[in-house]
Amino acid sequence: MIAAISTARLEARISTELHATLKRAAEIQGRTMTDFVISAVQEAAQRAIEQSSVIRLSLSDQACFAAALLSPPEAAPALRRAFDRRKKLLDAE
Repeated sequence: MIAAISTARLEARISTELHATLKRAAEIQGRTMTDFVISAVQEAAQRAIEQSSVIRLSLSDQACFAAALLSPPEAAPALRRAFDRRKKLLDAE
């Protein structure tokens, strides 16, 4: 038995100039306009998602980040107390 593919509909109003451009680009690639638009939108969405998960730092920020990783500051007293409380809670279980 073949599983049914779930689909959703997307509608958009575009200018006649953009419609003509999309149609011409699809024809150049030998694709339907629907296939061309879906492919382009999918690529743009994937690119946007990937770009949002990357943090870009300047060279000086990279050096500062690396220095902080290699030589972290000593834990503040409040942080040490919090770790001690956590350890006591975990050991009590």
